Amino acid sequence: MPIELPARARVVIIGGGVIGTSLAYHLGQAGWSDVLLLERDRLTSGTTWHAAGLMTTFGSTSETATGLRLYSRDLFARLEAETGVATGFKAVGLIEAAADHDRLHEYRRVAAFQRRFGLEIHEIGPGEMHDLFPLATTDDLAGGFFVPGDGRVNPVDLTMAYARGARQHGVRIIEGVPVRSVLTRPAGRGEQVVGVRTAAGDIEADVVVNCAGMWARELAAQNGVVVPNQAAEHYYLITEPIPGLSPDTPVFEDPAAHGYYREEGGGLMVGLFEPRAAAWQVDGIPQDFSFAQIPPDWERMGPYVERAMSRVPVTLTAGIRTFFCGPESFTPDLLPAVGPAPGVTGYFVCAGMNSVGILSSGGWGRVLAEWITTGDPGVDVTAVSLDRFRTYQLDARYREQRTAEILGTVYAAHTPGIVLTSGRGIFRSPVEDRMRAAGAYLRDVSGWESADWYAGPGHTAQVEPGWGPQPWFAQWQAEHEAVRTRVGLIDMSFMSKWRVRGPGAGAALDWLSAAAVDGKEGVITYTPWLDDAARLQADLTVTKLATDDFLVVASDTAYGHVAAMLQAGVGQRAIEVDDCTTAWAQFAVQGPNSRALLATLTDADLSHAGLPYRGARRLLLAGVEVLLVRVTYAGELGYEIYLPVSDALPVWDAIVLAGHDFGLALYGLKALASLRLEKGYRDYGHDIDNTDGVFEAGLGFVVALEGRDFRGRAAARLAKKAPARRRIVQVLLREPEPLLFHAEPVLRDGEFVGYIRAASYGWTLGAAVGLAMIEAPDQVTTDWITAGSWHVEIADRRVPATISLRPLYDPTSARVRDSGAVS
Repeated sequence: MPIELPARARVVIIGGGVIGTSLAYHLGQAGWSDVLLLERDRLTSGTTWHAAGLMTTFGSTSETATGLRLYSRDLFARLEAETGVATGFKAVGLIEAAADHDRLHEYRRVAAFQRRFGLEIHEIGPGEMHDLFPLATTDDLAGGFFVPGDGRVNPVDLTMAYARGARQHGVRIIEGVPVRSVLTRPAGRGEQVVGVRTAAGDIEADVVVNCAGMWARELAAQNGVVVPNQAAEHYYLITEPIPGLSPDTPVFEDPAAHGYYREEGGGLMVGLFEPRAAAWQVDGIPQDFSFAQIPPDWERMGPYVERAMSRVPVTLTAGIRTFFCGPESFTPDLLPAVGPAPGVTGYFVCAGMNSVGILSSGGWGRVLAEWITTGDPGVDVTAVSLDRFRTYQLDARYREQRTAEILGTVYAAHTPGIVLTSGRGIFRSPVEDRMRAAGAYLRDVSGWESADWYAGPGHTAQVEPGWGPQPWFAQWQAEHEAVRTRVGLIDMSFMSKWRVRGPGAGAALDWLSAAAVDGKEGVITYTPWLDDAARLQADLTVTKLATDDFLVVASDTAYGHVAAMLQAGVGQRAIEVDDCTTAWAQFAVQGPNSRALLATLTDADLSHAGLPYRGARRLLLAGVEVLLVRVTYAGELGYEIYLPVSDALPVWDAIVLAGHDFGLALYGLKALASLRLEKGYRDYGHDIDNTDGVFEAGLGFVVALEGRDFRGRAAARLAKKAPARRRIVQVLLREPEPLLFHAEPVLRDGEFVGYIRAASYGWTLGAAVGLAMIEAPDQVTTDWITAGSWHVEIADRRVPATISLRPLYDPTSARVRDSGAVS
């Protein structure tokens, strides 16, 4: 009998797994009943049906991820009462084992963070772990943590509960209808969703959401949307029944043994996250793959299975009832792909869950429903937004190699210094060979190889991961101090760069920018880009080169987001937006000797009068025409140099040669981070994000409210008058030894008021330094800060700290604005 489809729906959801049904449920809760969910086969038939069903909240130092998991866990516990369908959730507790002291330190940091967001978690010793899970050998473990509220859930039952709840709110769910394509029409410089084409006919829609799981990449690619998720093999086994094993036995995880363990049908499920995984069906997922398994690779998996089972010795003799291999979907950075698709209005994606789809399904369903219905996700989404992906990540070889490596990090320790080795060197700096020759420790920066620090010519840079000071810190310190006291040179060619030209270019950029950017020619302006609520969407620079000719420069991670905002901002006007990211090199020469050094390579006037702070001039440098901009991200007198990549190498060499007389040092990203954090400079997506108002972020000083209009202006006017209950502050430890990394709680008079968002070591300030968003009951003021006793919680220690609204290094920016003559 033919399936009857509605002619249209306000929203069409593609995919009937746990994510699609959660979204349907939450859209229905929000009052959007004109929603249609289409499933190509039966609900759960892709990857949901065989998921292990762990409901574990422990392990994240992301506020967003922690909140999503806690919300999901609470929802699972109450969904049966609302829908009449059991989810199978059972709060048996979670034991997380730390096999060594590095991992124990990591978990203490995680626990300190997650406790502050409401997670009940207790550190326990090997003996207590054995008492809670007697089947495991624990005497060789360093310690562990117990989360009593965590446990297990039945993925199929959970999905059916979501579906029942969605139907109760008027949402329609139809199975057995594959979606062939998403239909669009031209709109502005992009496309607009108009519906979907199915095997049973077309359906009109205003919004389409790709929740197609491991098929999401192929479906999205039809519309030019980049979703580089890739299926991989995932294994678990289930033993025969084990006498005395209770259904109330806690979930046990030992990442160092690659295993997780939970009761299943009287036996034990032993799941595996091996250190080197295998991608599956790189060329495309079979469309008819439903409720199916992958033939297991015993030869590859044998050693990992043996190690995992050895943690719970009874599994070696209990007999194996099931050995299962099924696909799960992973992204290149192990973060989900969520949000609106760049360039296609009305197209949303929620896929690439990286083995945490079940336990975060409630949270992502809620967030995406809010995003669709209100335009505001309500949480920080800078790390998961779809526009972070790049086209090269769709390459089959890249996906195969990166998936094998990234899946191996699920249960790996996250000790600072560990780097990924796959998918490297996609883009090439014109001075990469020079950096290598200088002993650079290269790391991946959005597909570029960039120097983190330099070991020196003739030396091979090596890093041993660790939580404490490392031998190479001496090189990092020397580079930092060279910029502070002499002069340093860094390659920044990985930065995102666009040339924006044509009638109305200035007006378009001025509307996008909270600062006034369409003023005098030859001026660079630092500016936030805001949403309608005056919350941050980007921070970048706009240089006015000439009338109707501008250069926009943003960080590497902001590439896709800024590109999408640019295209939307210019609309259909006759404005050219040329991506020159790979065509132009970018160097920075920073430090008190920078002016004197560069003056030896040009006849142009580099005095303060000739090139003032924020000035931009075209001139000859070492005989090559460049754009020289006087600006800094290091907090010193400094300059940025922009030039075609074909001309870059001789200019780099000339600067290095001339630099011998001025104490020049090459410096890398580690020094750049420590320099900018001492000065309190912001970085969108790291220490400021889409949940922050422009004044909360401390960027109100660049907002030009009068005499012009810009996006978010009305909200910015109101925000400026309101008391600032949240503010970004600088945090400096009062002890020189402890290190800060990220997510360390900040306490005022013993009460949690925020956490470190980004940190480094302040070699000039003499201790670790970071930026934190803090919150006060009434208003964050200097008096309120001064009246408090401040500490930062690092693992199991509270370290005294100094808090400041002003930069602790050069608060008046006298060094940046140095107006001395050329010496």
